[in-house]
Amino acid sequence: MAAALGVLLWAVPVFILAMPEPVEAASPQRSRRARGQQAPTADRIREIQRALAEKGHYAGEPTGKWDAKSVEAMKKFQASNDLPANGKIDAKSLQKLGLGSEVAGAAPPRPTADRGSPQ
Repeated sequence: MAAALGVLLWAVPVFILAMPEPVEAASPQRSRRARGQQAPTADRIREIQRALAEKGHYAGEPTGKWDAKSVEAMKKFQASNDLPANGKIDAKSLQKLGLGSEVAGAAPPRPTADRGSPQ
């Protein structure tokens, strides 16, 4: 048994050395964003900037870039509408601007029904 153990101990390091190195799959960088959410397009940002301008909070031509000027305009709009003034594009701010869903941000999503076999 001692001889078999010696062979086994000698064979294990050789096996480990013979194993190929792990190769990482080439995959695109994953965003830290929650699943299903996407950054607004330039057209959507222009739409938001226009709505902020109509409400008197954004001055100038909409650029399609969410820059410091846009953040400040959103903060002013949010503060004047009793929303958390963080400058972020969120569901409640979009609702107040007339650009959001009637139900978005109103309550957490309900779990979907189990889609088991049909009855």
